[in-house]
Amino acid sequence: MRLTNLQCQKVQPSDKPQRLFDGQGLYLEVAPNGGKYWRFKYRHLGKEKRLSFGVYPEVSLLEAREQRRVARKQIAAGVDPAQAK
Repeated sequence: MRLTNLQCQKVQPSDKPQRLFDGQGLYLEVAPNGGKYWRFKYRHLGKEKRLSFGVYPEVSLLEAREQRRVARKQIAAGVDPAQAK
């Protein structure tokens, strides 16, 4: 199920980090201190990697999805998005 902007706004921190998944590797990580970070999980050359897209709400849900789309195109072209960044 895809995330909504309302879910991103309303999520409260807990004692452990939480992950709210949007799909295709994109998720919002909510830290115990209340920080909300966009992350993108992917595989390149058989290794699992993570890429940070910024802090919510400075980076909106739509902007994070656009960054995910660009990163997935780079992966399809054989380029590691973390090194391209």
